[in-house]
Order: sequence, then C-alpha cells, then structure tokens
Amino acid sequence: MDAIPSVLTISAVQGSYLSGKYSPVELLAKVFERIKHESPAEIWIGHADRASALARAKELGLTLAAEGAAAFKRFPLLGIPFAVKDNIDVAGLPTSAACPAFAYTPSRSAEAVDRLQKAGAIVVGKTNLDQFATGLVGTRSPYGAVKNPFNADYISGGSSSGSAAAVAHGFVAFSLGTDTAGSGRVPAGFCNLVGIKPTPGLVSTRGVVPACRSLDCISVFAHGVEEGWRVLSAMVGKDQEDPYSYSPRMLPPLVKKVRIGIPAQPEFFGDDEARKLYEHAVGVLEALPQVSIVPFDFSPLHEVAQLLYDGPWVAERRAALGTFFETSCTDMDATVREVIRRADGQTAVDAFNGIYRLEAGKRLAESLFAQFDMLTVPTAPTHFSIAQIAEQPVARNAQLGLYTNFVNLLGMCALALPTGFRSDGLPAGVTLIGPGGADYRLAEFARALEPLLHKRLGRSEQEPPRSGSLTALPEDEATIDVAVVGAHLSGQSLNWQLIERGARLVRSGRTASRYRLYALPGTTPPKPGLIRSDDGAAGCAIEIEVWQMPVRQYGSFVAEIPSPLGIGSLELEDGSSVQGFLCEAWALKDAQDISAYGGWRAFRADAAFSTSLKKELS
Repeated sequence: MDAIPSVLTISAVQGSYLSGKYSPVELLAKVFERIKHESPAEIWIGHADRASALARAKELGLTLAAEGAAAFKRFPLLGIPFAVKDNIDVAGLPTSAACPAFAYTPSRSAEAVDRLQKAGAIVVGKTNLDQFATGLVGTRSPYGAVKNPFNADYISGGSSSGSAAAVAHGFVAFSLGTDTAGSGRVPAGFCNLVGIKPTPGLVSTRGVVPACRSLDCISVFAHGVEEGWRVLSAMVGKDQEDPYSYSPRMLPPLVKKVRIGIPAQPEFFGDDEARKLYEHAVGVLEALPQVSIVPFDFSPLHEVAQLLYDGPWVAERRAALGTFFETSCTDMDATVREVIRRADGQTAVDAFNGIYRLEAGKRLAESLFAQFDMLTVPTAPTHFSIAQIAEQPVARNAQLGLYTNFVNLLGMCALALPTGFRSDGLPAGVTLIGPGGADYRLAEFARALEPLLHKRLGRSEQEPPRSGSLTALPEDEATIDVAVVGAHLSGQSLNWQLIERGARLVRSGRTASRYRLYALPGTTPPKPGLIRSDDGAAGCAIEIEVWQMPVRQYGSFVAEIPSPLGIGSLELEDGSSVQGFLCEAWALKDAQDISAYGGWRAFRADAAFSTSLKKELS
C-alpha cells in the first residue's frame, strides 16, 4: 500500500475509501505509524488505544463495503482520524488540561466528541495546550512548548496549540480546540488553517474543563471552510445537560451586498509583515463588487476585551479550578498560576460593575452591526518567537489577543481564514466576526473568499480543498415549504430573495398534470405565470422547486411578490399540496403559453438559443 498523503483532508480520505485505495483500517494504521515515528513529542499528551481505534475502523469499513457511498449519509465523517484538545473529555483517556496533578479519566466523552464519533470520526489522541486553556502562546505546558510547524523557533499559538499543529503536520484531518479568548483562532492563523469558533452555546461544552464556563466554546481546526463546516454541523444541537447550550437563530447568508467593518487604525506592534498581509486581504475584499468597506473606531471593542483578564471574569477561571487551586497551585505553570491569582483581588461589587460595562459593550456591538454586516480583523497583530514569549510572557500574550478577546464576551461568532505567507515563511490570517447566529453567514462568505486568499494546503504546495455551497445548520424553529416555478428557481434572477431569508432547497419535482405556464409580457425581470387549467386533460406537469423557509421570513417574502402573481395551494405530481406561486387569470391576455416546455428554465434556455441564432443569421 502506498504511503498516505502528507496532508490529510476529509474529502481526500473519504475519496480514497470510495476508490478502494485504502480501507479505513489501512489508513488509520498508517496514521498511528506516522504519529509514532514523525510527530514532535510536544504535540501530544495522550494517544488513543490503537486496537480499539482499528476495531472501530474495521466496523466502518464493513459498513462502507456493504452500502457504498450511501454509508456517508449515515456516517458523514466515516473513518476520519481526528485529535482532541486535552481539556475535552474522551471516555477512557485521561484529561489533564496540561496539568498532571489535575488529571482524571472520564467514563463518558464530551457531548461534542460523542456526536463526532457517532458520525464516524475516530479519535487518535489528546493534544497539548496552554495549561487550563490560559494563554494564546502554546508554551505554558509541562509537556513542552508546541513549536510552529513552519518554523520551530516560533510559537504555534494557543491555547489549542497541539490541536492546530496536529492538523498542520498532517497527523489528522481535523481537530477540536476550545476558544474563550481566541484559542481557536490564533493557532489557526499561525498554522495556515481554517479555525471555526461558533456562537457560544451552539455546540455543547459539557465535558470540557472550564476556563470561563459562561464564555467557553469548542472550536474546529481544518484545512478548508467546507471541511470545518462539516465537522461543526455534526456537533451542533441543544444539550439538555448543558445549561449554556441553546439553539441560536441562524442569520441567512448575504448574496447581493456585504458591508464589512475594518479597524480604522489597525495595530500591528511594529510588525510590517503582518500589516502587509492584512492590507492585501482588505484589498481583495475591496475588489469584490458586492462588498463595501466601512472603517470604524476599534478602541471600544478593545475596552470590552480588557474585562477578560483585567476585570472580574478572571475570577471565573479561579472558580473553575475550585479547591484544586487552593491545595495544588504549586503544581501549576507559574505564569498560569499568576494570571488566575488575579481573581483574589476581585469582589462581588467588581463582578456587578463588570456586568454593567459588558452590557454597555453589547449595546455598542448592536450599533456596530447596524453599520455593517461583519468585521474583518487580523487574526493576530504579530507573530512572536518562543524566545520572545519567554522574555515577556504576559505582555506579549496580551498583545496576541487584541483582535480576539472581546468576541465571546459579546456573544459573537468568528471564522479564521488563512491569507498567505509572510516573506519569512510564517503563515498569517484574517478573522471574520459576526453577531451571534451569523455562523452560516460567515462560513458562506468565507467559502467564496477562500480561493482568493488561501492558496496552500498545510505545509504542502497543494491547493486547499474547494467546494460548492454549504448546508445550513439544523434549527429548532418553524418553517414553511414554498414551491417556486420561475425567477426564484436555483440559478435564476430572484433566487437570492430565498437565500437571504435563510431558505434552503429541499426537493425538486413537478406539479400535477393540470397546470399551464405562461411567459408574462412586460415583467422585469422576466417572470412566468402558473395557472390551474379548467380542463385537466389540457394541462401539463410543470417543473418546480420546493424551498423551506423560516416562518418569521415568510411575511416579508410574500409582501414583495408583485401583482399579478401571488401565493396559493399547488398540487404536486405525487398528490401532495404545497404553498406556491400562482397567477391571476386577467394577466394572461397577451401572454405566451409555454406549457409545452415543461418549465421556465427550459423555455429560457430555448429563448436564449433562439435570440443567439437570430443574431448570428442577421
């Protein structure tokens, strides 16, 4: 069997399974061998039991052999090796949070890990981190500083250092980190990865050693937006055992106009390389016809960010450790211990004053998102060497969080995207930030932006995986099905009205054979009119698409439908009924009957051909 690819992606791994190039057992065995012989030791804190992992791979391989590609519908991450940050529980593997004295072995996996395993993904190990997820540097661990995969003199970023490095080195196809102050974004920027930090509460944090329990998020590191989104989609869902878990209302993607806020005076602490790459990314955005750039004063967001370590929220880190801090703080990393010890000076009065300041910050965020749809900031303002962090471990760590620390405090979501490489060979990135519930919006925009910025897969020279549109996350809200027959069909001129309302295509089909379709004269853009035939024998089956739309968006959609069109009840060829477009009969006086085409798209394609032919013959 050939050696497995130097960089693993979900799409490539599953493609190799379908082609028969590898079986899940063969690939997993190679992954364990690669980790054993090639991995820097400091990336890992623990490894999964090889025999158990291979047994699971064998089960999934038998399912794949029996069902073929259909197996991926039941197990969307079938046979995909992944790593888990060692402050997230995996049943049977010790959880240490990079503090050996704190370690315990859980009998139950974190909810997010459990969902991924049920989706077919296979854990291969637990990764190193800044102890108790306190840091953005990846050096605060007794297991060693995790070196940057592109230059061993530099940091990989933290606290999810090992998780990011494991993906960048090609040991796994994706990994889980956590993000309280930027730990799922800064390592992504430093390791040439996509980092997805969801809206707080979207993914359950049950089974995570808390940093700040009210702010913590589980994050995803992957090689592409679509791949990270597939992982996130497998984890989302309300967890009744997690009081912070909920299903935020998802904002639909923006397809016609996107307003992007950028800091009016971005800070890079003298790092000209970081500045150049950020300015290049902003230039790429400015060149997109649907994008408008809105500079704004970033300083109020920086003031909110200071609450995390210089305000009462540091006491939440202290609360997470309970009596362990009182009895065993000497077993902790010295820098982490001193950061958490700041809580000793905080009072209940400070906590309430902090809450008041945070609420004012939330009103500020609302006013900002009235001016623009998302923020685009540097993922990190600079990139330090391991030696530079050792010289000033606290001050330089704080600088790295300039563009990240405020996000969870304000309930926002974020997506870190690679932007290329500096002249010194280190990667960098930008982060898209949106209000809570904008996860899908950010991912769809990032997916379209990705080919313009993200050119290299991991440490290789290969192109990162590309994809089509993303599947919206499942939501716990009422929806209504709407059948469309003309300009709202996929690829037609008004389809954006559905997409901007968060509608998704659920099926294609045809009406019952009792309808007629007409091309209405004088409509802009051109539209058809569908009527039910009085004589069923004279009717036709007409192409339709059924789109599922949130009920809260339905009223505004119907209000935009111009006369003579409206919404009524359509009968479909399978005998079911659905709400859909119909036309008033008076509008058909000068209309062309196009029923014989069987649908609007077929007529438009023929009309375009006829116009082209006429021009050619004239």
